[in-house]
Amino acid sequence: QVQLVESGGGLVQAGGSLRLSCATSGRTFSDYAMGWFRQAPGKEREFVAGISRSGVGTYYLDSVKGRFTISRENAKNTVWLQMNSLKPEDTAVYYCAARAASGWYIIPNEYDYWGQGTQVTVSS
Repeated sequence: QVQLVESGGGLVQAGGSLRLSCATSGRTFSDYAMGWFRQAPGKEREFVAGISRSGVGTYYLDSVKGRFTISRENAKNTVWLQMNSLKPEDTAVYYCAARAASGWYIIPNEYDYWGQGTQVTVSS
């Protein structure tokens, strides 16, 4: 069992910033690749960012490149998503996910564990 708890969501104006955190427990954090996904009302869950077990490899949805940064610190069992220059279209529930096996970052079904999500709302 792996527990993931997201925090840091909230309401911001367009152009603002938020930093989401995902705290993990229950397993060896460094064994898991990590991802952030989001789901807006009426939309499918979509990949936002992923990070390799070592933290060296990072991957992003095209529309967030240059604005969002994913990072991890294995000693703290934590992964972050720094979100800058937020836009109204970034509004969604953001989920942290963990994947033990090799796979593809962008596919939700590749992940083994999910957090409960944190709401991000960006106003115009």
